[in-house]
Amino acid sequence: MQFKEVVKSRYSCKKFDSRQVESEKLCAILEAGRLAPTAKNLQEQHVYVVQSEEALAKIDEITPCRYGAPTVLVVAFDKNNVFTYPGGKRDSGVEDATIVATHMILAAADEGVDSCWINFLDPEALAAKLGLPENEEILMVMDLGYAAEGAGPLPNHTNRKPVEETVSFM
Repeated sequence: MQFKEVVKSRYSCKKFDSRQVESEKLCAILEAGRLAPTAKNLQEQHVYVVQSEEALAKIDEITPCRYGAPTVLVVAFDKNNVFTYPGGKRDSGVEDATIVATHMILAAADEGVDSCWINFLDPEALAAKLGLPENEEILMVMDLGYAAEGAGPLPNHTNRKPVEETVSFM
């Protein structure tokens, strides 16, 4: 699929069927995240692939937004391995993990796999429930799978502000 089609057709799927994502597609999605650029190439991301019923149930205890997805990626980063920007007020953890997650979402669409970025959760509660290391912070979780019959983008999905409202040339 052409990149323009990937970004135009991708939407946040909120109803999945039970089919598992094929391992070769999942590997391609994970590889896209691995190849994502990070500040100073620190690669502080850690992606957890959640597929077991036990682990999915833990996610369901924290958020109602799994939408039946058979696979969930938990995207985290190592808080102790980030680049601190000049001024000391920001570091690269959130942005690098966001780039990784975005690469994987777009790769999923390119592979014909549906996804949804989920932030409707308490990341610290989820980290504790999953037993993640204390040095890692969860950025988001990503539902992955195939859209169930009748699923589709929200009605306002294609509504976009004109570029003049969101871009300024200086």
